[in-house]
Amino acid sequence: MSTAPLFLVDELPGGERAVLDGPEGRHAATVKRIRSGEEVLLADGRGGLVRAEVTAAGRDTVELRVLDRTVLAPPSPRVVLAQALVKGDRGELAVEMATEAGVDAIVPWRAARCVARWDDGPRGEKALARWRSTVREAAKQARRPWLPPVDGPVSTAALARLVTAAAGALVLHEGATDRLTDVVLPAAGDLLLVVGPEGGISDTELAELAAAGARPVRMGAEVLRASTAAAVALGALGALTSRWS
Repeated sequence: MSTAPLFLVDELPGGERAVLDGPEGRHAATVKRIRSGEEVLLADGRGGLVRAEVTAAGRDTVELRVLDRTVLAPPSPRVVLAQALVKGDRGELAVEMATEAGVDAIVPWRAARCVARWDDGPRGEKALARWRSTVREAAKQARRPWLPPVDGPVSTAALARLVTAAAGALVLHEGATDRLTDVVLPAAGDLLLVVGPEGGISDTELAELAAAGARPVRMGAEVLRASTAAAVALGALGALTSRWS
């Protein structure tokens, strides 16, 4: 039996009856073809979750009967991904996979060797909107009650300040001598995970982030793509911390 589909709403219903309308209602009725008697999940993106039974389905609305409610605490530590801008659709692949793997927040990073460039203005706003849309759909696919926010892009100097403020910070780097499994990870607070661009993190950037308190680490002998490294690291962090418990 498959897991009930999840739909994101601005506010969860307060009573025993509810109507799912708008884009999510249209998607449920016409794309998912939800029918009476089936169960769905509603999430507010902030940990709130409602399980409901469909009582009627229209052309672009679904009527629901609320079965139960719960509020899920976020994982601890909270993993914040600083993902360098990646060209083409690989950037969207990176945030999609990271969201499905459980990332809690995403910060686009304008690293020195980024091929992709997000200009300040309409083009940059469009690129950021694509990342946010990708994260939203990935969260629904993964049945996540928490929707990871995607902040505006930051410079290396701004990223170094985030490193200083975090409970811990890791930079994935193929030249690191320490392995991820050797690091003592924080039990709570923000754990900042930094992933560089296709061309790698420059020595200057690595030194600046390390001076701010970040620790360069590698996961194994293989060198992963910029678009897949975060998802693999999140899986490892789930096992190495209490995030999966």
